[in-house]
Amino acid sequence: MTNPIAKLSFWGVRGSTPTVDPATWRFGGNTPCVDFVAPDGTQFILDCGTGLRALGNRWATQNSHATRCHVFVTHYHWDHIQGLPFFSPLYDERNEFQFYSFRSEFLGRDSLRQVLETQMALPYFPVDFSAMNARRKFREVEDGESFVLGENRVTTRWLNHPQGCIGFRIETPAGIIVYATDNEPGDAALDKNLCELAADADIFVNDAQFTPGQLATTRKGWGHSSWKEGVRVAREVNAKTLVLFHHDPDSTDRIVDGILRDAREELDSVFAASEGMVITLGAPGEPVQAHMPHARASMRREAQFRACVKGLTADGREFAEETTLRDVALQGALLSLKHAPRLQSELEVVIETPSAEGVQQMRLRGYVVRIEPGVEKGTSGVGVVFTD
Repeated sequence: MTNPIAKLSFWGVRGSTPTVDPATWRFGGNTPCVDFVAPDGTQFILDCGTGLRALGNRWATQNSHATRCHVFVTHYHWDHIQGLPFFSPLYDERNEFQFYSFRSEFLGRDSLRQVLETQMALPYFPVDFSAMNARRKFREVEDGESFVLGENRVTTRWLNHPQGCIGFRIETPAGIIVYATDNEPGDAALDKNLCELAADADIFVNDAQFTPGQLATTRKGWGHSSWKEGVRVAREVNAKTLVLFHHDPDSTDRIVDGILRDAREELDSVFAASEGMVITLGAPGEPVQAHMPHARASMRREAQFRACVKGLTADGREFAEETTLRDVALQGALLSLKHAPRLQSELEVVIETPSAEGVQQMRLRGYVVRIEPGVEKGTSGVGVVFTD
């Protein structure tokens, strides 16, 4: 009997506004969009930020059949809806999409439909909402509502964010995922909502836009959270894996690295969401697996360089290993290692390169973005993105 497997893919992880700054390239600059496939094949989309365009392009190249999907929108701020006009599957009449969100006190009945139609109304967009030929349905959900889609149960709870926001809990045969972005701690009733939503979750995706210092001072009241609050909630409610999400547009990759490092000092299973990251839930032997696919390791070339790699294994032990780089890029490399370093941990790579003066050493630092079975028995293929 095979294990039920669910897959969570991140297409946009940035908050507030997209970024194209090279300093944010590694984690990504698209605004929130997450794709979730349950074990029974039920397809979910969580938020419709600019990451939705890339998801649509992927579907266009991989799917030749009609698509039926459930789309959950946490709230109506631009960064969570602005990718919808560029989502190509919505222009295909074979497809069907069921949208879910809440009734806004500012808009009244059919709030979600109003929001999506208005952002495409003239003169804001060249074509209006009627140009989308896919079948579309809209459902308003309320706080504490629970309903079944296929073999999966969805539960909703209000979160603390200006003009309202709703979090989602999806219980599947493979495990439980919770998507709780755009929430600020400090309201006792809504803090309780978050804890109930995240209780015993296998994957807890939580807002971590600000540092604890920012949240206590200059960003207080802005409707977001910090890594420290996410760790606190995860510990309190026994959430297994915490994913830090909704990175601030001014947070460079180095800043997010520091946030992740701080969080991992207090909670073992923590990841910082990055575009292209895929988390598999329910795999045999390891309930949660995360990896970065090939898409973000561009401009690779075959090469052979001797190298020494230093870092930490998944259980925190230091290691140093001699290896040969056979797959290298301007941004990173694919290493074959006997040790299995922790995903998103820092590695030091010292490469030996021939020159007219003899063998030279090039010292680089980078972060692990992918781990996969190695070509040779007993090895792992380790994808590294270089930072300096």
